[in-house]
Amino acid sequence: MNRTRLNLFIQPDHARRLDDLAAHRGVSKSSLVAAALAAFLASDGGDSRGAAVTRRLDRLSRQIEALDRDQTILIETVALYVRYVLTVTPALPESHQEAARAQGKLRFTQFVDQLARHLQRGRSLVRDVQEELFPDPAAGTAGSATEGERGAGEERVGADEATRQETGNE
Repeated sequence: MNRTRLNLFIQPDHARRLDDLAAHRGVSKSSLVAAALAAFLASDGGDSRGAAVTRRLDRLSRQIEALDRDQTILIETVALYVRYVLTVTPALPESHQEAARAQGKLRFTQFVDQLARHLQRGRSLVRDVQEELFPDPAAGTAGSATEGERGAGEERVGADEATRQETGNE
């Protein structure tokens, strides 16, 4: 291989770092400088690091947009639910309040248990709802609930109805 000799002037700090790197890798300083120069010239004006950073920023932007969408859905869902519950739930007579508190504690415990199971599955309820509303034909039935999950939900609805009848809340 035919090479051209160059005499270069570089900063003392760069020279020390070049010496250290060459010693650490066990190669010549010339080969390190030649490899760095080849990498710099190969980019051909298209900064490969810049392109990689741009791709990563684009991906992060899409992720933030998805989080923003999910958060908006969550906020609207909670707001509508609270408005609905406050609108349709009648005040309880004093004689039923203790039973209602006990039932509320039980339901909250069941809610926390169900939430823990859902989080352990690693799925997002927002994604589950989106898949139900807008199924992806290519995905098949991968996003649908299993028979066991549907059965558990149906049992829960039946238990809620029985509780409402016991406490007089229908």
